Formats: sequence, structure tokens, C-alpha cells
Amino acid sequence: AALTTAQVNNLATASLAALSTAGIAALTTNQVVALTSAQLSSLASAQIAALSSNAIGAIETADLSGLTTANVAVLRSAQLAGLATAQVAALSTNQIAALSTAAVSGLSTNQIVALTTAQASSLSTAQVAGLSTAAIAALETADFAALKSDAIAALSANQV
Repeated sequence: AALTTAQVNNLATASLAALSTAGIAALTTNQVVALTSAQLSSLASAQIAALSSNAIGAIETADLSGLTTANVAVLRSAQLAGLATAQVAALSTNQIAALSTAAVSGLSTNQIVALTTAQASSLSTAQVAGLSTAAIAALETADFAALKSDAIAALSANQV
């Protein structure tokens, strides 16, 4: 990638949004770190989907709020695997709710432990049903208690 981090940081949001998905996919982790919240929120869902798991993991915790729910909805489990526990804890309840069932089912037990009670309460029935038995066991007591009653009712025999 030829652009310096300073050049990336100073790109107008419209200019960044105009980059092709191949151009976005070519961003290095250092270039992704240089992106601002405003720049991140200007990216289309297809551009977010093009980022590698390392690039997603490079997004600064404070800048994750720049991702729209539409952006978060296209994240794959492999991309979420790149997030540190502090980054998972920084996601808003709306962002958590927007994650696909497949993406949530790919969260590690450490990432599940990092969920706040408010985040756990925002999980949908389908998201909870997709969790592994290890992930269900990793939920903190308060987080499990915060799950919607429909989600509790949908637990499989193995999850109980």
C-alpha cells in the first residue's frame, strides 16, 4: 500500500467511500488504525466486508462506534475473531443486535465473557440459539439472566 497513514487519515470521507472494495481490502493494519470514526462510518457494507480479520482487529476501540449497524451486519465470524475483548465490550447494543447469527456463533469464549449485561440482553433468540455450549457456559450469571425469555426458551437440550 503506497498511501502513508497520514494520507489515509486525511482522506475526505467521500474519497474514502469512493475506493473500490479491492482498494479497501489492500489497506494495511497501520492504515486502518489511521482511519477516524467518521471515515469508518462512510464506508459501505461491501467495503467493510472486504477488510481482513487483521484489519477489523486494527480498528481502534474508540472508533468502533463509527461502524453503522449495516456495517456490522456484514461482519463474518472470521473478522470478529480479530477483535480483542475490549473491542467486543465497546460494541453498542445495536451493533451486537445487528451481528449475524453466524458471526455471533463464532465468538470465542473470551469474547463472550467480555460482553456486558446490556450487550447480552440485546442478543436475539437466533443469536443465542447459535451459541456453542462452551459459549453458553461462558456467559456470566448476570449476562445469562439478562437474556430475553424467548432466547432462554429456545435453548437446546445441549445448551441447557
